[in-house]
Amino acid sequence: MESIFEFLFKYRPLLFERGDFAFSAPRGVLPVALALMIGSVVIGWTYLRARGRSRPVDRAVLLGTRVLIFAVLLFCLFRPVLLVQALVPQHSYLAVLIDDSRSMHIADDGAEPRTAFIDQQLGMQGELTRSLEDRFRLRYYRFSDVARRLPELNDLAYAGRSTRIGDAIDFVRDDLSGSPLSGVVVVSDGGDNSPDGMAPSLLPMKAAGVPVYAVGLGRERLERDVQLTRVETPRTVLQGSAIAVDAIVSANGYGGQQAVIDVEDDGRIVSRDTITLPEDGKPATVRVKVAANEPGPRRFRFRIAPREGELVAENNVQDAVIVVERRREKILYFEGEPRFELKFIRRAVEADSNLQVVALQRTADSKFLRLDVDNADELAGGFPKTREELFSYRAVILGSVEASFFSHEQLQMLAEFVSRRGGGLLALGGRNAFSQGGYAGTPLAEALPVVLDERDRALHFVELKVRPTRAGSTHPAMQLAESEQASVARWETLPPLTSINRITAVKPGATTLLTGAGETGEQVVLAYQRYGRGAAFAMPIQDSWLWQMHADVPLEDMTHERLWRQLLRWLVQDVPNPVVASAAPDQVSPAESFTITAEVDDSSFVRVNDASVIATVTAPDGTVSEVPLEWVLARDGEYRGRYTPREPGLHDIRIAARKGDVSLGEDRIWVNSTESNAEYFDAHLHSDLLKRIADETGGRYYTPATVKSLAEDVRYTGRGDTVTERKDLWDMPIVFLLLVSLIAFEWVYRRARGLA
Repeated sequence: MESIFEFLFKYRPLLFERGDFAFSAPRGVLPVALALMIGSVVIGWTYLRARGRSRPVDRAVLLGTRVLIFAVLLFCLFRPVLLVQALVPQHSYLAVLIDDSRSMHIADDGAEPRTAFIDQQLGMQGELTRSLEDRFRLRYYRFSDVARRLPELNDLAYAGRSTRIGDAIDFVRDDLSGSPLSGVVVVSDGGDNSPDGMAPSLLPMKAAGVPVYAVGLGRERLERDVQLTRVETPRTVLQGSAIAVDAIVSANGYGGQQAVIDVEDDGRIVSRDTITLPEDGKPATVRVKVAANEPGPRRFRFRIAPREGELVAENNVQDAVIVVERRREKILYFEGEPRFELKFIRRAVEADSNLQVVALQRTADSKFLRLDVDNADELAGGFPKTREELFSYRAVILGSVEASFFSHEQLQMLAEFVSRRGGGLLALGGRNAFSQGGYAGTPLAEALPVVLDERDRALHFVELKVRPTRAGSTHPAMQLAESEQASVARWETLPPLTSINRITAVKPGATTLLTGAGETGEQVVLAYQRYGRGAAFAMPIQDSWLWQMHADVPLEDMTHERLWRQLLRWLVQDVPNPVVASAAPDQVSPAESFTITAEVDDSSFVRVNDASVIATVTAPDGTVSEVPLEWVLARDGEYRGRYTPREPGLHDIRIAARKGDVSLGEDRIWVNSTESNAEYFDAHLHSDLLKRIADETGGRYYTPATVKSLAEDVRYTGRGDTVTERKDLWDMPIVFLLLVSLIAFEWVYRRARGLA
């Protein structure tokens, strides 16, 4: 389109954008122009008075055509010009920023890597270099994770671990702050990895009127590539848990083919799954199962084997640190009446050293049976009456106990146990549960994922054949066998259970994992939702123990035990402590700093703003450093600090918070310092980003095919020492074509109407 415009209008669109329109007619042209105007009036009068075979419409068309012809001639007589400000050669600087990162080695443009353009165009004999040197004082820079001056093109190594375009622009602006700078040229594939975005760097350039010209290298789509974009893993898991990892996979050129994902734990393959690659260009999520058997921080590596002909193999790998913890999670199970359910749930998890189910069973009014308590004082007064006592547990299971047993304060505490403390809550079915127990309209009903009808207090006995939903069939807590197919088949063989709490609707945002089909239709068997910091579960059945004791279930069958172990481990997963630490990012390159963040609560999980928070960092070589964390004024209870690792490996970070002489708690995280492969992910040409950089600063975007006009475009930037150039417009081809077209139209029209 631009070449067509230049052919018709003589000059490129850029000159019209940056120039001013004017007329430069000599004084002697005025009488001629006046004569033409008088002539056009006379012709118009003649046409209006003409008669004969012509119709009024014919006279109007011919008159309009003649007037337009005279207007074109007048336009040429007044000598229209375009006034543009052109730089005086060699009076100002032009900064050339060259991407020195590893992605420049990718050969996605035929057999040549992206570096070939730099060698050919920006070398000593390069055409682009010669055209720029004729007009500007050039200053070359290299940039990747840092920006530096570039004395020689041969100094480019293309070994940078990341691309920080914004930081590079800031560096150039500071380096040439006292010099006349006409513009900045960025030569890159646009794969920016800056954590803070581009806006902070572009605004000063826009304010200073310094345009950025971007030259994009590479293809906007890699023709042959498989990418493991991201893996979503929990930060911590209990030892012995089966981890379900969601991996985001994309492919180009290999859609629909089979691939293998290997999972390594410190170099040892612990899992191997076969997946089907998604349709070309459409990312998809695949689920990979990993066993977490070894305690401590584990470095897991997820890898898809490179395909034949794949352009980039480095983006087939993702690393993640998962802390496998050997600790006992404490769960309070409160049952309102003697039932088999309590006995069999406790039996199902008694062999799991990571789960402690503390049972409180009401045996009579104000009398309770306590099981597996830590000391004689625990739960001595029945169900907890203070937040400190209730919040000491990681999860709560409510059996068949009516809402009227609790005070309003206790019901509010249970809701806050989920929303504020971040605990897990599981409500089981029974004659005193859900609507039948009077929970509709209470604070606890707000937390539950199911809809309760306060008018429905009757018992609805029904036998249910339980099946997983689509979400449940893939959920790790619902897996009853080693594969999803075998698990779904096992669900089909389980005997039916019974329910007396008819629940058919869940709240918006809740997820149903199990449903049951009975004589009255289908109803909810297991659903959950996030509520505040925690999660609430509803399981309105009363005899899951039948999956252990039914006559059709063999004695050696472990389905019931497996289900409850997985469900309770999920119930306590990610439940926070009073002090919760995190790092962003949690994987960095050596010498790259990261932020340590701590959220600090007291024992009632109320945010604390006046704590003393210290992070103690132990490097892989045993060096210990202390990093004070400062309170973030804008956020209650949040403290931050920065640390820069000096060597590769896992860095052990312990965060301790105190208020005066009182310890508020501790947390421990690990950050892996390793060489980053970020450059190879989404390694295609990011033309949208480069166009945005150019548009927001008043520059232009180029490809290798259009870059030959770059030097001429920068010459008309208008910054620095300039002179005014006049560009004649009267002899534009469009003017000649318009004049010829109008004359030809008049002749053709006359012939067609028989007026010639």
